[in-house]
This record gives sequence, C-alpha cells and structure tokens, in this order.
Amino acid sequence: MLKAVTDIASILRRRVLGPVLQLLRVGATPERLARSIAVGIVIGINPLLGSTTVLSLAVPSLLGLNIVACQLGNHLVYPLELLLFPVFIRLGSMLFRTEALPLEMRALLQSFKLHPWDTTRLLWRWEWHALVVWGIFAVIAVPLLRLLLQPLLERMLQKLQHEPIVEK
Repeated sequence: MLKAVTDIASILRRRVLGPVLQLLRVGATPERLARSIAVGIVIGINPLLGSTTVLSLAVPSLLGLNIVACQLGNHLVYPLELLLFPVFIRLGSMLFRTEALPLEMRALLQSFKLHPWDTTRLLWRWEWHALVVWGIFAVIAVPLLRLLLQPLLERMLQKLQHEPIVEK
C-alpha cells in the first residue's frame, strides 16, 4: 500500500509538478497558467466523449492561453470525464424534463436494433442537454479553479526564484 502511494506521488511529481515548474521557469505567469489549467480541467470533463484533446488545443489558441498547461489540466482529469458523463446526462434530462437515458448497455443496444434513427436522435438530444449543463458548470468552475490554482502557482514561483541555479 505504501509503495503504491509512493509510486503515485512520484508519477504526479514527474508528470504534473515537473511540467508546471518548467512552464514557470520559462516565464509563464501564475495567473495565465492558473487560467489555462482551469480551462483544461473543465474541458477535460465535458460530456462530449472524444472531444477533449481537440478542444484543449483549440480553446487556448482562441483565448490566448497556454496550450501545454491546458492539455495538462485536460489529461489530469480524464478519469473524471468518464465518471461525470452519466451525471451530466441525468442532470440534462432533469433540467429539460426529458425521459432518462437508459444507461444500461443492453437497453441501448436493443433500442438501436429496433429504432436506430429514433435512438440516434434521442442520444443527440441527451448529449445536447448534457452539454448545456456542462456549459453552466464551466462558467462557474473555471473562475473558481483559477482562484484556487493561482496562489499555489505563485508560491511555486517564489520557491523557484529562491532556488540556486544549477548548471548541467
């Protein structure tokens, strides 16, 4: 158990902390990085499965954010996308007062066999409703995440500025 925790900590240091420190070293500001990571995290949990990488490349380009930091946030929360997908679908059904999506694979396959076109239209409606819920969530979550991340990144930058420069 202790080895697993140590391994996870090592992976997080190498794959998350390392790239963020490198971005700070090359001059990225904590405020811009915080916004970029926050946008990447929120993009990373959107309910349109398979769209996160493309969105986390396009959105930062349009908003003048750091693409690397946005991709980092996106990939960091990938498991949450799968966990939150049914939540966004259900909340969308509740918000728009539509019938619930049968999330059981057997029910979906049976529906596709009997009524493929109707099932496809229904899936797109559920997806659209889930995206609306996610959009509402995103408007609230991005500023909050930025507010949480910016002080952490500022402290990281301060520590970096006090580290001696080691030439290799």
